[in-house]
Amino acid sequence: MNNCNPPLTAHPPAIPEPLWNGMIRDSAIGGHPVRFLASTGSTNDVALELAASGAASGTLVVAESQSAGRGRLPGRTWASPPESGLYFSLILHPHLAPADFPKLTLAAGLALCKGLENRTECHPGLKWPNDLFLCGKKCGGILSETQALSGAGQTAVVIGIGLNVNTPAHDFTDELQIKATSLLAETGASYDRGALLSAILAELDLMVARLEQNDFPSILTEWRQRDIHADRQVSWVNNQGMIITGLSLGPDEEGLLRVRDAQGHVHSVISGDISPAQV
Repeated sequence: MNNCNPPLTAHPPAIPEPLWNGMIRDSAIGGHPVRFLASTGSTNDVALELAASGAASGTLVVAESQSAGRGRLPGRTWASPPESGLYFSLILHPHLAPADFPKLTLAAGLALCKGLENRTECHPGLKWPNDLFLCGKKCGGILSETQALSGAGQTAVVIGIGLNVNTPAHDFTDELQIKATSLLAETGASYDRGALLSAILAELDLMVARLEQNDFPSILTEWRQRDIHADRQVSWVNNQGMIITGLSLGPDEEGLLRVRDAQGHVHSVISGDISPAQV
């Protein structure tokens, strides 16, 4: 699935990033207005504040680096070194029922995969519900959050994405090198982050439109084709603190993960950290 190749060189030269620099100059990319920040704590925090202040749907917050990037689960952080990754958050006012908002995370994961497939030789996989994997290691992640809009009777959704692009393998800590990677580390090639961002945004726009047109079943089919845990034994900790192990059946029509245990009972997993079962 991941089409991993050995790095071409340990220290590839830096490449020009005309689309990235153009985005900074024009405060726009791919039809999206951009709030660019050299550094921030979290692009999601900025986007949530902007949404509460009336920012238009489609507004994008992009940072060169983050000091407090975070993951979906409590205590999880996202390393965001400067000039090497994509760290951005997209503000949306989707025409969806609130119960369908979680589907945006799966749709965003598929958009991230397809954007990279269009612009690179990589074929990443997806880990439910929000992680992008390359060559068995985490390369990107998605954090979706909501913001009630005062007096509007609407809810804004912020989709935050972090992607390791031009980070050399030796820049990861020893702990992270075991479980994290980047496009550069796996391919040996550097990429214009602006070109990648433009491709990902184009796919995100399509995915949101498809969701609004009730096309989640076909989105789910494509997502399952990239599921790294499909038909594999996985484990997770349930709400009672018990470790449950079973066969991953993939997400269902509501986006919940289905896992069938040894007794044949199918569990619907709402949240949690899914990992391969220890054999």
